[in-house]
Amino acid sequence: MQPFILPLWPHLTVAADAPAEQSFTGLSQTGILFGQVRNVTVPTLTVYLPDPAVATGTAVVICPGGGYHILAIDHEGHDVARWLVSRGIAAIILKYRLIPTPTDAAEHAAQLSAKLADPQVMRQLAFAHDPLMRADVLEAIRTVRQRAGEWHINPQRIGVMGFSAGGHVTISAMLHYDAESRPNFAAPIYPVWFDAIVPQSDAPPVFMALANDDEFGAIILNTVARVTDAWQQAKLPIEVHAYSQGGHGFGMMRRNLPCDGWIDRFHEWLMTTALR
Repeated sequence: MQPFILPLWPHLTVAADAPAEQSFTGLSQTGILFGQVRNVTVPTLTVYLPDPAVATGTAVVICPGGGYHILAIDHEGHDVARWLVSRGIAAIILKYRLIPTPTDAAEHAAQLSAKLADPQVMRQLAFAHDPLMRADVLEAIRTVRQRAGEWHINPQRIGVMGFSAGGHVTISAMLHYDAESRPNFAAPIYPVWFDAIVPQSDAPPVFMALANDDEFGAIILNTVARVTDAWQQAKLPIEVHAYSQGGHGFGMMRRNLPCDGWIDRFHEWLMTTALR
């Protein structure tokens, strides 16, 4: 089945002077070209549903990363969705609202590079933008649960996965859900999180993966350590894979490294641990 797109907030009003959404191709830090999106002001869900013959009833809301300013929509979005749907798992890509960027590509690149180089600036931006991202991911989970019957999904097998800043979005969903928006499992991959981590008593089982040579290692390692500690202290299930190589943002890139197999490990965990 071909994927289809739904508006997340059908009646959302956007400012007349809001920048237009832009799709473009960017270069990763390892020299790999990948599709990106920026200036998302109207969040959407891109829904991949599996062949009924192989459907497992499980669904994953996918949150690509990109430093809160872009979405790495291919290797942290569509490539993940295609992998999951081929294994009978419904995959729903969330294009959550982003921090506006200049329309000029060179100006955007210069500004983003300067921001990423200053952890305090990124912390302030993340705090300020968190309410919009949190609202989007929780509504995405609610929407999938509301459409579960129509999409042949088990409403108690809906999880969330995110990468880098999308990992922030995922952790927000892990911590701040209500009954209708609770994820049944969560997978923040090389996530960023600056705030306190206090799980609810029924917080979901968690899977995490990262590379020890991550260019943003201090932030990523700190986030993973704090999530791990919080889940262990609360006696909640958690599994963590730390690869020696891979850098930041490896997603579904294939470079003949052990981290290439992170999604296989996620699938094994999902089927043998998270959904038991």
